Parts: sequence; structure tokens; C-alpha cells
Amino acid sequence: MNDKDIGEIAGWLMQSGLKGMGEADILAGFCEACCRHGLRVDRAMALMDTLHPVYEGRAFRWDGNQSIERELEYGPSHQGIAAENWLRTSFYHMLTTGGEEVRRRIGFGDPADFFGLDTLLNDGHTDYIAMVHRFEAGGTIGEMDCFYSNFATAAAAGFPDEDLRVLRKLAPALALAIKCTGMGRIARTIAEVYLGEDAARHVLEGKITRGKAERISAALWFSDLANYTRISDTAEPDEIIPMLNAYADAVISSIHEAGGNVLKLIGDGTLAIFKARDSGDACAAALMAESLLRQRLRDLNAQRQIEGRPVTEVYLGLHIGDVFYGNIGSMDRLDFTVIGPAVNEVSRIASMCRSADRNILMSANFVEALSAAEQSNDLVSVGRYALRGVNRPQELFTLLSSAA
Repeated sequence: MNDKDIGEIAGWLMQSGLKGMGEADILAGFCEACCRHGLRVDRAMALMDTLHPVYEGRAFRWDGNQSIERELEYGPSHQGIAAENWLRTSFYHMLTTGGEEVRRRIGFGDPADFFGLDTLLNDGHTDYIAMVHRFEAGGTIGEMDCFYSNFATAAAAGFPDEDLRVLRKLAPALALAIKCTGMGRIARTIAEVYLGEDAARHVLEGKITRGKAERISAALWFSDLANYTRISDTAEPDEIIPMLNAYADAVISSIHEAGGNVLKLIGDGTLAIFKARDSGDACAAALMAESLLRQRLRDLNAQRQIEGRPVTEVYLGLHIGDVFYGNIGSMDRLDFTVIGPAVNEVSRIASMCRSADRNILMSANFVEALSAAEQSNDLVSVGRYALRGVNRPQELFTLLSSAA
């Protein structure tokens, strides 16, 4: 491969990273280009840690001879079988020794002493090289502090010195391209995890001007846990966070499954919205989320009772109204959320669940937006209530099946 070919591949890598091409596609395109120009690569892998609440990182694989899983997300590498395998890898060897490269001519007598090399040898590969490219402090985020890659060939002579020279020259460009896409993925993940999918989309589209908000009509959801204060005062301290996580997962997954967007978690409380062109559809989606939540709570509470852990229920207020949806805050700290009287009212409605002895309360406006079919016999008025901060008493409704 001459310098012109190397330049073309490097240029393609740069353009792929700038375009945000998927990491597995970048690796595949790189390996296929190498093969077209006479550098025989038969199998390759690239991996990089990430910043994610569940996964430690993502790995990308390519094989020129068979179909394989092209990408996978891996969990913590410090426990269980994953830890045992990680400690045996060439990547871990380079990480702990400070080395930048490991080569094993496994088809010519070199030991297959790292994890996976015996499989490569059995599959007919003759030569293997692994590399690590470390990032400086300014280029790291979370545990994403280096880029690992390895390449194997089944060529009878292994990797010629010239091919190794080319791989060493191009690997940094491969690392940069995959890191570029990986950084974009991390930005989306962080935004969606902390802001919610819809708010994250607005932010990543550039709608971050302070004070800029749009007026929308939405079904509003506010929920919190019944008897949370009492439970938190009596339960063991190390039970509180797992309990909050378990119930928050039930609430959030139900909202998302029904098409809603969670905007804010406030202790044990959850604020969400359901948007639709038709207000009745938005309210119907909120009721669907409520139904999904009740099933999840039944399953969750049954399991926690078996385990001898504290159980509770969710108080839920539903309302519909116009709100301002956008950026609120100071010059250096913004929140993408909803504000307006309707937001205050839905939280007040949820707080009345205790007084009304019901797990769900809905405003008259919410009920009126529902179609006639959805206003079933299960939907009944519980009377008029004075809501704190609201000028006049509001008629509230519940589901007969929601008795606390």
C-alpha cells in the first residue's frame, strides 16, 4: 500500500467520523479498504469505554469471512466472569504495563497466551496485533480514556512489516473517527438520561437560548410515593436508594411505554407530559401509562414482600392545560422544563390523593378531553376540592379501581 492509498483511507476515516457514521460501520469500512489495497485483515475489534448509567463501554467487531455480532455493550469489567476474561486480555496487559502494542505470531509458535487467541488460532489465523491509543486528560470523559483495537490475519506469512507499518499509521485515524462518533453518542445519552428524550432532542437541536420557550397544550402527570416520609424514617438507610430506584423504574418505564416524556425527578416525585395533536389522545396515553404502572406496581410489591422489603403505592395527579416548554434559569444554569399554572395545579391534584384516599385523581378538564368511550363507568367524581394556590375549588375524578 503506497502513501496515496494510506491518505485516501485516512481521509475516509476523518469524513466518516465527522459525519457521525456508526462505529461498527467505520471499523468495517476501514478493514474492507485495507483488504482492497492489499493489506489482508481477516478479523478486527475496537472498543472504548463510555459514559452510561448501565454500560461500561461498547465493542465493535468485524470478520471478513463470516457473519458475527458487529457491536455489543459490556457491563462492569471488575466483577464475575467478565473480570476474569478482562484480566487475560492483551488490552489489560497493555493498560497495566504501559505498553502501546502487543503482537503474537500465533501461527509460527508464539504463545496464544491472551484471551481469545486460542480461538483465533483454531480458526486458522496466523498473526495478531493489538494496540492502545491513550487520550490526554483534556480528551477524556468518564472512563473513556483510551481506544483499544486489534487485528488478525490468516495469511500464510502473517502480517508483513509493511502491513504493520500501515496499521500503526492508520490506527490513530481510526481511533479519532470512532471517538468522534462515540462522543456524540455520549452527549445524546447524557441529555436523554438527565433531561428526557423530548427535551434532549430540543437541546441537541440547538434550542438552548435562555428564556426561549414555546406554548404547548399537554396532558400533565405528577406522581409521588405514598407514605414515603414514614418509610424513609423507619427503613434501613441502605434500603432507601434501591427502593426509590425500583419504584422510579416502574413509573418512568410506564410513562415511556405509553409515549410520554419525563421532565423532572424531584425526590420521590415525577413530572411528565404527554403531547399529541388531539388533546384526547394525549389524555388517553396518560391513562394507558397509569394502567401499565398499576400492573408493574402489583408485580413489584409482590416481589418486595417476598424479600421482606418495604412496599408502597404511587399517588398520581393528571391534568391538561397550556404550559410554556423551554429553557428557564440563569446565564450559567438552565433547566429545560414546563412552567405555568397547569403545572402547579397538577402537583396540587396529586397531593390531594391522601385526603381523598385515592391513588389517582384527575381534573375535570382532563376528563372532558377524553372520548365518550374512555369516560367509562369506572370514572367517577370524588367532589370539589380547594387546591392550595388555586383560586376556586376544582372537581376531581378518580377510577373506582384505584382505591388506596
